[in-house]
Amino acid sequence: MRISTKGRYGIRACLELAGRYGEKAIHVSQIAKSRGIPEKYLAQLIHILKKADLVKSSRGARGGYVLSRPPADINVGEVVEALEGPLTPVECVEKPGSCERVPVCATRVLWCRVSDSIKKTLTSITLEDLVRIEKEGKKPDQMYYI
Repeated sequence: MRISTKGRYGIRACLELAGRYGEKAIHVSQIAKSRGIPEKYLAQLIHILKKADLVKSSRGARGGYVLSRPPADINVGEVVEALEGPLTPVECVEKPGSCERVPVCATRVLWCRVSDSIKKTLTSITLEDLVRIEKEGKKPDQMYYI
């Protein structure tokens, strides 16, 4: 399973909103500039995140976007799943009826474990955790692993 630019950019955008949580709404152009994301592409991602109820918008001169919940209440798995779809490496994990081999398939056990590990890791990290990691200036090799 590979996370596409949709997922990576979406997490970066949500991280920007999480870092500004409690402040005024921020325009897509500001998020795009701050996080190095193409503005038109980000506008599409924000629309998806809004439909998933992860961000909310306000109109007008002071309009823009904010997280719909506190950063501690939004985990990375929610963001990735909203943008990428189910966090399963193969279809039979999510939909056992999609394959007639499910009752006898030894590899499905493997894929279920992989899926569980991915979900457990992504749902155990909140946007607040990422904000803290960013503020501490930790490099990837200094980060904790779950």
